[in-house]
Amino acid sequence: MDDARPDGTYRGWADLVAERLAEVTPGFRYANLAVRGRLFDAVVDEQVPMALRSAPELVTFAAGGNDALRRGFNPVTLATRLHEVVRMLSAIGSTVVLFTAADVSQVLPARRFIAQRVRSLNDATHRVAVRHDAILIDLFHDEGFHDRRMWSIDRLHLSAAGHRRVASHVLTALKVDPDPLWDAPLDPAPRAGWVASRKSDVAWARTHLAPWVKRRLTGKSSGDTIVPKRPDLRPWSDDVS
Repeated sequence: MDDARPDGTYRGWADLVAERLAEVTPGFRYANLAVRGRLFDAVVDEQVPMALRSAPELVTFAAGGNDALRRGFNPVTLATRLHEVVRMLSAIGSTVVLFTAADVSQVLPARRFIAQRVRSLNDATHRVAVRHDAILIDLFHDEGFHDRRMWSIDRLHLSAAGHRRVASHVLTALKVDPDPLWDAPLDPAPRAGWVASRKSDVAWARTHLAPWVKRRLTGKSSGDTIVPKRPDLRPWSDDVS
């Protein structure tokens, strides 16, 4: 279950899914257009046209979580654009996989505010999935994501364990057997005392929350200067970056 790279980073869920699909699908080709931190409109404007040109048989589309945490989030507007995205992809014969957002309110402050936003995003996604008969991966009701170890140190992005769990959901929905360890229950976490927990919260706020707030105030995103790592469909290989 060691999916770490030599530089200490780890493979995301899409790479894990692709690796498994390549094992069971002759001639399998894979592109990964994802850019962490991109807002929904940027994903639609920049990545969807690339996907349409490639005309893939299968598309996984996960976007909107960053928007849900911003002040101007509008689930109606998002649902309208998501409907158009899925309509266009379906029209060229692509099977589309959508996702409900995991319940990050369990690991972030302002729990009630965040939970309301996430539910609005998920309701919109669910309606679009039903309308177009897309595959919907329900992460919100998976209580495994309530465990902070499923999240990276910034509490916004998935850890290696979280990526493995998402990959397991996707492969199961595609009727391909995942590694059974990917969604196995984690060992009980050591119970942190109140003082240690508050120190951890303060360190997180200084290191991760403050820069995040600054980006929100300046209209910037952590994905603004990043480009897709695998923009073209090409045969899978073990040295995927």
